[in-house]
Amino acid sequence: MKPCNHETMKHLKHITFLILFLEVVSCTLLFKIKDYDSLPLYSENGYINAVIEIPAGTNHKIEYDKKDHKFRVEQRNGKDRIVEYLPYPGNYGFLPSTYMDPAIGGDGDALDVIVISESYPTASIVEIIPVGVLLLEDGGEIDTKIIAIPAKENEKVIKVESLDELKEKYPKADEIIKNWFLNYKGKGIMKFVGWGDKDEALLEINKWSKK
Repeated sequence: MKPCNHETMKHLKHITFLILFLEVVSCTLLFKIKDYDSLPLYSENGYINAVIEIPAGTNHKIEYDKKDHKFRVEQRNGKDRIVEYLPYPGNYGFLPSTYMDPAIGGDGDALDVIVISESYPTASIVEIIPVGVLLLEDGGEIDTKIIAIPAKENEKVIKVESLDELKEKYPKADEIIKNWFLNYKGKGIMKFVGWGDKDEALLEINKWSKK
């Protein structure tokens, strides 16, 4: 085997540097993508971002772990937590860069959202349009659920712009969502506080935004 000449060594150094550079860039991008909790609340298009934890039609209680930036099924007594009720009626997740502060009655988590559409995979980032808000109480803590639809036209399965329109065009859809949340943890645990329209949903989002 002939020893490498100067030009060959020079090319090898360039290739090695390029590989290392690409690895650093990809690791940095991967970290940014995985840090879902700190994603901007608003997208570059001006829509609100939602991070999907639980796809529509799922019974597994999947949660995002902010410490290790991973999505995993919640554990109870060493076993996966399976919701013993009807599957989730929409894609369930949270709004990044929000925090429901316990000091003012929040539950210490990001603001919840349910996106009414076909199923999205876990870890999807979806641009949404809020149409209303479901106000609940869980163990004395405020438990707010933003009701939303996708911003992209080709991903919409219902076309509404307000809670009133949802009730008018899709009778009992609001009751289905409300009753699901009132019962999925068991009878009497969740308490219904009220509904809010799109403006109230936006007020809730601004209220809990980390800014």
